[in-house]
Amino acid sequence: MLDDGKDLLREKRAAQKLKLRRRGMFALPSLFTLGCLFCGFFGIVQAMNLRFDVAAGLIFAAMIMDSLDGRVARMTGTQTAFGAELDSLADMVSFGAAPALIVYEWSLRTLPSNRLAMAVAFVYAACAALRLARFNVQIGIVDKRFFNGLPSPAAAAIVAGFVWLMDDHDIEGKAVAWWALAVTLIAGISMVTTAKFYSFKSMSKRAVSFTALAVAVLAIGVAVAQPAIALFGLFVCYLASGYIVWIMHWMSGTKTETSDSQETQGGT
Repeated sequence: MLDDGKDLLREKRAAQKLKLRRRGMFALPSLFTLGCLFCGFFGIVQAMNLRFDVAAGLIFAAMIMDSLDGRVARMTGTQTAFGAELDSLADMVSFGAAPALIVYEWSLRTLPSNRLAMAVAFVYAACAALRLARFNVQIGIVDKRFFNGLPSPAAAAIVAGFVWLMDDHDIEGKAVAWWALAVTLIAGISMVTTAKFYSFKSMSKRAVSFTALAVAVLAIGVAVAQPAIALFGLFVCYLASGYIVWIMHWMSGTKTETSDSQETQGGT
């Protein structure tokens, strides 16, 4: 009887430990999401302190955090509706409000019309909000091969990458204010178009060729040597790819049946 009591106590303690461990696993993806949110918030603070290079870099750090939360959630089997909502809110700050405020403080506010500057920054932020809202209502009816419109992290990377690139070459925002306006508008409007952008998710299920590995190594080398040029160029090419495919389909008269393709937690 005494042994049975000890065994029951051990099982009870093991069940409690397992319950605590599962709670910790459910919290793990949200910690990455909060890390993404912090990077966006801190990027805004750094822009207010005129540290635009740091602010832009924090947007890319937020992208890394955003890409990890969904993967961690799937690996641990802890995908929840709460995590999806938190991810959407974090994305709005990090990839909507933060890039708009950074580019406004860096360059747009030097435009002849402050109303125009505020309008352009607001258009970008509003497009990011619309992009995220469209995703939230399209979950479950999507083609996972494509994004419907430019993903908000990619749009943020284009805006932040432009700021980083100019700052890296000691070009003041005032000197390229009209270029900053164009980049911000293009990135913002691209989020709410119906252009299809490849999601690259199917690549993880395919064998990678030696040539692809060699190109990847070369790209990493360029990114290490000139990170601002490499990252901005990469996302500009990605932006162009969606419009090229869109134009090709339009010219051929074919229609794609793809829609939004984003993870429940991470990547909008």
